Amino acid sequence: MELRVLRYFLMVVNERNISRAADKLHVSQPTISRQLKDLENELGVTLFERGSRSIDLTSAGEYFAKQAQQIVQLADKTVANVNQTPELTGSILIGSAEAPMMTSVAKAIAQLAKTAPGVRVGLYSTDANEVNQKLAAGVFDFGVVMEPLAKDDQDFISLPGTTAWGVLVQRDSPLAQKTAITAADLTGQRLIMPQQHGSIDYLSDWLGSSEVKLNVVASYNLLYNAAIMVAAGVGAALCLDGIINTANSDLVFVPLTPRLEAHSSIVWLQHSPLSPAATAFLNTLRAILPSDY
Repeated sequence: MELRVLRYFLMVVNERNISRAADKLHVSQPTISRQLKDLENELGVTLFERGSRSIDLTSAGEYFAKQAQQIVQLADKTVANVNQTPELTGSILIGSAEAPMMTSVAKAIAQLAKTAPGVRVGLYSTDANEVNQKLAAGVFDFGVVMEPLAKDDQDFISLPGTTAWGVLVQRDSPLAQKTAITAADLTGQRLIMPQQHGSIDYLSDWLGSSEVKLNVVASYNLLYNAAIMVAAGVGAALCLDGIINTANSDLVFVPLTPRLEAHSSIVWLQHSPLSPAATAFLNTLRAILPSDY
């Protein structure tokens, strides 16, 4: 299986049309069709459901497309980091949960742009579950995750700052009139919960009893989408403060009581060599952090 064929496959996936994919790749349509057929024969599965106007992925094709994207990203990143010049170059990919503590990481990226302008940093917003998966696969160099989180086989640096858990609600909700939200206040409320396993366990501990049953109607991995659901009346979202700007909006953030704080860390794989670009970023981050970090 060649990278060239994977790129052909991914272009067809993006275009949903072999002719358009062939035009963008500057190869003939029969060449693309033959390569895709050979790929299906090699894998022993059907990747596409071919129609008269467009082609759609089968379930096997959906899975293969996701894996192929990671393989191509990893190959491109590896080539960029191997082909070093006297000036430091390369690429870094950071998977990040939504967290106000990202400020330190952003400052390090800004400083690195001054000292090593040839290094390109990509930031991918996601949750801790995908961060761990893509770190293990070698796609991400670093991940920014919310605590608590098991960091088996990972090195980490705790990032400065904290934020608080609370509830994002519509401004006309009875919950919005409260200065803080208790576990009892959540009983019977339609709730939108984060998907991250560690966060769910953390919130369960705050409730104080395994017998408390919450009415969870939806879940999210990015709070921006959860905020849209809150505004639409789906429910109230349990979330972190400082991520959604509620000024001049119909939404209000109300903290939990007793206060439930959240911390974050930047993590990377143990016993896995970092590229020169990733090492430069890590050194830059360490340099700008307070001396007690």
